[in-house]
Amino acid sequence: MMSFKKEIAEKLNTLLQNNVNSVEGYKKAADNTESVELKAYFRNRIEQRSNFVDELRKEILQYGQIPEDDTTFSADLHRAWIDVKTFFSSNDEKLILEECIRGDEKALQDYEELLQEKDLPPTLDKIFASHKNEILSAINKDKMYVQKSHA
Repeated sequence: MMSFKKEIAEKLNTLLQNNVNSVEGYKKAADNTESVELKAYFRNRIEQRSNFVDELRKEILQYGQIPEDDTTFSADLHRAWIDVKTFFSSNDEKLILEECIRGDEKALQDYEELLQEKDLPPTLDKIFASHKNEILSAINKDKMYVQKSHA
């Protein structure tokens, strides 16, 4: 049973780190746009992902494990790349949104993989499904913004 708890906590910590990375990525996105509308939109995403982080932290603690909520090195590199890319493209909102979509599509894959696990407690199934649906909604909204910026 102990290894099962540790295994679940490790999977939760992976999601936790991914969501911390998302919060930081959306902060960068908000900093790199001039649009008041997009800044507000990104702040909503920051709040949403911060809530995900809080939920995941609580679950990890319930399994007697320690939340690992540092940003990952690869995400730090990705954000640096966004900075460079937006610098050379004059803070192009379309590019920023496309990067957000790319990051969220990766997060969506992570949630989908975990939802395939057979032995997850029902509480985790519910949390994962909720987060996945909210991320999917964010992706769809990002895609609408990209289309709107093309019009």
